[in-house]
Amino acid sequence: MSTAINKILIVDDEMSIRRSLRTTLTACCFDVTEAARGEEALSLVRTVHFDCVLLDMNMPGIGGLETCRRIRLVSRRLPILVLTVRDSALDTVEALEAGADDYITKPFNLHELIARMRAAIRRSSLDYETKAQAPISIGDIELDPERRVVKKTGTPVHLTPKEFELLHHLMSSSGKPVSHERLLKSVWGTGYHAEHESLRTLIRQIRKKLEDDPGNPRYLLTEPHIGYRFINDG
Repeated sequence: MSTAINKILIVDDEMSIRRSLRTTLTACCFDVTEAARGEEALSLVRTVHFDCVLLDMNMPGIGGLETCRRIRLVSRRLPILVLTVRDSALDTVEALEAGADDYITKPFNLHELIARMRAAIRRSSLDYETKAQAPISIGDIELDPERRVVKKTGTPVHLTPKEFELLHHLMSSSGKPVSHERLLKSVWGTGYHAEHESLRTLIRQIRKKLEDDPGNPRYLLTEPHIGYRFINDG
């Protein structure tokens, strides 16, 4: 029985880290390519199909954040996992805003890293257009993008157009933190990037309509200093 081999790009200026990751990932049947600089990584991404990028934040040259931004311009769907020794909330926000799909602090557990990689690859392998219009069901909550219907335990729940768009965006990214800025730009547009109170108000309204206890939400959780996460508890 054959298994598809995923191609992984490791971007880190420290050779010892690249070699350690290569050894582990190769043993787990990944096809690994290395890059020591962001500029080299961009060149590779433009010419080779990769299934996931492991990107160090602290690198000489254009740096990890700018590398992430430029990779995202080349591909909107390529999973990017940022690896860094920096663990502040601001660093996490910056990485997510630059287009990272996940943020892992060094030193990390290799089994957890591989699990997160595989989860990111599975998500990206779904057809984007089909996924965008497919009904989403998480716990008691159902959302149908085409019919623009939301139900809780089978009962329709009325949402305003903005509430629906915000919920759809969060449920489509279930399990992942979504930053304030990304939500504002996706739902309101680029002109509202600083209007955090508008976002907080909408989140409160959605919780009132969907959560059994809005003050202690089960689904729509706050990520302090970052944004919000819709939990997939199934």
